[in-house]
Amino acid sequence: MRLFIREHGSLIAFTMLQWVALLGLIWLAGFRSIHILGYVWLLGVVSFAAFLTFFYLRRHGMYRRLSQSLASMEDALVDDQPSTPAAEAFAQLLHDQYRLYQDRLHAYEQRQQRHLTFINQWVHQMKTPLSVADLLLQEEETLAVDSVREELDRLRAGLQMILYTSRLEAFEQDFRIESLPLSELVQQVIKENKRLFISKRVFPRLTLAPEAQVMSDAKWLGFVLQQLLTNAVRYSSGRSEQLHVSIHRARGAWELTIKDEGVGIPPADLPRVFEPYYTGENGRKYKESTGMGLYLVREICRKLGHAVTLQSQVGVGTTVTITFGRNLTQM
Repeated sequence: MRLFIREHGSLIAFTMLQWVALLGLIWLAGFRSIHILGYVWLLGVVSFAAFLTFFYLRRHGMYRRLSQSLASMEDALVDDQPSTPAAEAFAQLLHDQYRLYQDRLHAYEQRQQRHLTFINQWVHQMKTPLSVADLLLQEEETLAVDSVREELDRLRAGLQMILYTSRLEAFEQDFRIESLPLSELVQQVIKENKRLFISKRVFPRLTLAPEAQVMSDAKWLGFVLQQLLTNAVRYSSGRSEQLHVSIHRARGAWELTIKDEGVGIPPADLPRVFEPYYTGENGRKYKESTGMGLYLVREICRKLGHAVTLQSQVGVGTTVTITFGRNLTQM
């Protein structure tokens, strides 16, 4: 009731003043019967009060809902059978807002769960290189420097993975699109990972195009290339000593292809390889897999405006192709 009076206080005051002004004009016009004027005024007040009462009763549920505090979001959705267009619109607005709230809350919960799952997997995997490095350091007399470096490289790759995963949420604030020499970037990433190639005895064969210029971000694209090369080496080790990296022009766009001759991906796993935390059959065999590499590749390429496709055959190998949308030719 208080909310109703506060909302309609100005209307009540204006109506009363209007009636007083009307009766005053009638009095000034020469009509001097106080009883008749009082009766007319009383009739107007009663009829206006009856209208306000009817108006309040029809919107009683809405005013009660607005006046009460909520113990939960669901309390706002109690169906009071609104009988006016305003009350129906208000009830529909509450339902729409609640649905939007639920959708956003569900999306945030999924994001938080993915992040928590990744952190747990990452911490578990980082224990291995730390443990190995600790054992090697304890056997100082037979310390294998190359082994320590390999474990440190694994630790560094894990740190880089979690760093880029956390930055992905704020991607729009951390990228710069510019014209890049694609061949130089590929050679730089391969050079940075040369110890990995040597230790796994898998070596890249390059077919590059020095004139290839693409519009992208060097840091993010370099991370994508490192993930693809690491996967190619991991699943080729022990089966093949080479993988193929090529840059070529197709349908008016530059394409970068990384092809390995490794174990390949089973057909049942192919539709889900870009999903977060999905490791598939190969992931269960190769314990280093987090299921995040290809997911990050797809998300980063999508944000950069590049298309990424994957083809694979068990026992033959896997081919990943990145197609760049905007391309420049060297002048």
